[in-house]
Amino acid sequence: MRRAVGGIGASAALATVAATLLLSGCVPTPAPPPVTIVATVTATPKPTPTPTPAPAPVAPPPAPAPAPDPVPNAPAPVYEPGPAVDLGARDGANGTPSLDGSGMPISYVVVSGDHFFDIAQRFDLPQQQLLRMNPQVHDFGENVYIGDVINLDWTKTG
Repeated sequence: MRRAVGGIGASAALATVAATLLLSGCVPTPAPPPVTIVATVTATPKPTPTPTPAPAPVAPPPAPAPAPDPVPNAPAPVYEPGPAVDLGARDGANGTPSLDGSGMPISYVVVSGDHFFDIAQRFDLPQQQLLRMNPQVHDFGENVYIGDVINLDWTKTG
């Protein structure tokens, strides 16, 4: 076998190299040079506000007209549609009317089976108007009798 020169054996040399490698990590590294920071302060510019356009003035809506003062117990206006017009015989109004010289009906004689409402319908008159034209008819026209004469001439009442 061979011996290493200088009296150091191979294993001892190997141990020295290993120890040097292991201990080399324990040596402190040199500190980095100090860093100098210079801060410069500059003022932040203030933003200039943008003017908001003002909305165009809107005219208020016109005030509603005041309600008229109520009139207590004022009579309702009476609407009279006009002269009677014979629309022809129908159930509840089968009689024959009396006519004037121009052919307009002026009266009607109640026959069996007639009803006041149907008579008003036949002559194209509202029942209330026919009642005003015939004050002798009672109970809102519920009771008319055979032979009663119903006035159909709106210029004459009674």
